[in-house]
Amino acid sequence: MATCWPEPIVSVQSLSQTGVPTVPNRYVKPAHQRPVFNTTQSDAEMEIPVLDMDDVWGKPEGLRLVRSACEEWGFFQMVNHGVNHSLMESVRGAWREFFELPLDEKRKYANSPDTYEGYGSRLGVVKDAKLDWSDYFFLNYLPSSIRSPSKWPSQPPKIRELIEEYGEEVKKLCERLTETLSESLGLEPNHLMKALGGEEKVGASLRTNYYPKCPQPHLTLGLSSHSDPGGITILLPDEKVAGLQVRRGDGWITVKSFPNALIVNIGDQIQILSNGIYKSVEHQVIVNSGMERVSLAFFYNPRSDIPIGPIEELVTENRPALYKPIRFDEYRSLIRQKGPCGKNQVDSLLLSR
Repeated sequence: MATCWPEPIVSVQSLSQTGVPTVPNRYVKPAHQRPVFNTTQSDAEMEIPVLDMDDVWGKPEGLRLVRSACEEWGFFQMVNHGVNHSLMESVRGAWREFFELPLDEKRKYANSPDTYEGYGSRLGVVKDAKLDWSDYFFLNYLPSSIRSPSKWPSQPPKIRELIEEYGEEVKKLCERLTETLSESLGLEPNHLMKALGGEEKVGASLRTNYYPKCPQPHLTLGLSSHSDPGGITILLPDEKVAGLQVRRGDGWITVKSFPNALIVNIGDQIQILSNGIYKSVEHQVIVNSGMERVSLAFFYNPRSDIPIGPIEELVTENRPALYKPIRFDEYRSLIRQKGPCGKNQVDSLLLSR
């Protein structure tokens, strides 16, 4: 893995704050990758499922709702999920304050491509690649042996405590959700967690995304099309500005976040473990000319050093194994080198028929 970026890093937020009237060429996407803001689909087709978790936990009909969402969409919103609403607001607000700090303060946490941990502005190490219109802060949360709060921002005050508190609540949510996904696949509640490596060995990380105002949002993306490489992603979206788009057929649906909801999406590793029953779905982020956005993505991932392949009970004569096993650390390394690239990485694991 590269230990330095192929070109000097430019803070997109600082670039935006200069008042540039046009998007620099490094951020202009090829015509076929530029965002689509309009759709002809009906309103009913434009919404990812919203699940009230009070109607899901421990209820057979709830499992059917989860299975349908994971098979058909790969995404759903959760309400009554158990994460404290005021904590969600506080941690998102603290990160917003962090990104409003002077650039020199943020650069104390500048990251490198070997771990990505810290403050950064690009994904992937391909020289002369088209870049996304965003900055971010990435940190490791699990296993606890690699958690390093000293690498987290120290300003604004209490941000480290808020990260810890939010991380613990979302970790518990992921554990419960993993049981629900396992049961919805017809497995024992603890089966999927064992396949991920067990509660004490799973990985988790947090990436806080900052999408600055953009003078020409029709030419670029805040985050290019990709599926998430890990297991489950829990997204705390911006409370005011929409930006997440989910692939639906040949088009894109802009997600309208439900008040106090968290957004769940299936990652590549769950697609592999479920033998393709559940889908990791491409998504991207559009930007805005009038308002910046902040979102928090909590990635819940398998243990990094064990092969991840289709669960034996989900492989049948009619549905043979679709994917060759791969360790998550190897898979993640390939993603980090290339940056966002649709579903190319998971598709590369398909076994020939």
